[in-house]
Amino acid sequence: MRKRFGQSQNRRELFAGVLRYVALGLLTAGGAGIVAKRRRLVREGKCINSGHCTGCEVLERCGLPAALSARETSAGVENDRG
Repeated sequence: MRKRFGQSQNRRELFAGVLRYVALGLLTAGGAGIVAKRRRLVREGKCINSGHCTGCEVLERCGLPAALSARETSAGVENDRG
């Protein structure tokens, strides 16, 4: 979509380009905000998975009571199989 050197953009193309980069910046900032919030909640010891421990990626290092119970339950189920 680039034009040759020497050709100028019209206002519509300039506006579309500006909007494209603004949208990209907003998406990047939003994604960074979500990641930062998730890391902060994990660091503070708050649940990041709305209390659903099964399949949670931080279950092994989580110290919340629900996670401890879920680990004990899963360990008991694995011991019953063997």
